[in-house]
Amino acid sequence: MEIIEKQEKDIRIFKLSGRLDSKTSLGFEEKIIGAIDDGSVKITVDFEELDYISSAGLRVLNKAAKRLRQNQGKIMLCCLKDYVREVFEIAGFDTFLPIVATLDEALQGF
Repeated sequence: MEIIEKQEKDIRIFKLSGRLDSKTSLGFEEKIIGAIDDGSVKITVDFEELDYISSAGLRVLNKAAKRLRQNQGKIMLCCLKDYVREVFEIAGFDTFLPIVATLDEALQGF
């Protein structure tokens, strides 16, 4: 999996491509939790090029969302392919993680 990290104003953006699974989730966890620990309170995760997410990937996002809530922060998810979005819906993650269609919508959601 490739993780491209960038900053737009005060929003940290993580663009993921490939597979977010048990083999790759630790690397993503280190990056996203590290960003939160460094003071980021507005985080967007762009899934446009993500082909697969497992429960390990969901766990990382849940951990990040909890950490952000403790810091009065917020996470926004965007650009999910239908089959990736279905995983979020089946797991019930769409009920507490904001999911929007585009990166622009995510950036405006803060």
